[in-house]
Amino acid sequence: MRIRRETADDVAAIRAVHAAAFHHDDGPAVPVEVGLVDALRADDGWLPALSLVAVTDGGEVAGHVVCTRGRVGDSPALGLGPIGVLPGQQRRGVGSALMWSVLGAAEALGESLVVLLGHTDYYPRFGFRSAAELGIAAPVADWEGPYFQALALSAYRPEILGEFRYAEPFHLL
Repeated sequence: MRIRRETADDVAAIRAVHAAAFHHDDGPAVPVEVGLVDALRADDGWLPALSLVAVTDGGEVAGHVVCTRGRVGDSPALGLGPIGVLPGQQRRGVGSALMWSVLGAAEALGESLVVLLGHTDYYPRFGFRSAAELGIAAPVADWEGPYFQALALSAYRPEILGEFRYAEPFHLL
């Protein structure tokens, strides 16, 4: 497995990853995450260095993660997600490899804070904790609570407080 930046040739495979990863029999034919990634790619908040794919030894795109530009007040921050892995590749470390890679890339770029909405049994292993513990509020009241999580990176400053704002496509969901 190799982790690398997304290229233009990966767009269709990334759509397929998110379509398979987020498919539910009782859900929409095309999961919302598929359109979200396309909308994020067209948004000013898109950060090409933080859109990564996991590629198998056979050249198949098996997973994808993206961080886009968000804000806490006037301070830049990152919104992580979606992250998706092909069902046949899940529970093999692909998601963890993508997470560690995107967090390492964010750290190397001097980013201060990564925020996400996700499962409390998965993301704390990467250092995420309730965003409220850092004084970061969710942009939607329904998101408040333990699932709205944040990770302070080395460039984090305690005065980064307030409501987090994702890249615009997240607010159109």
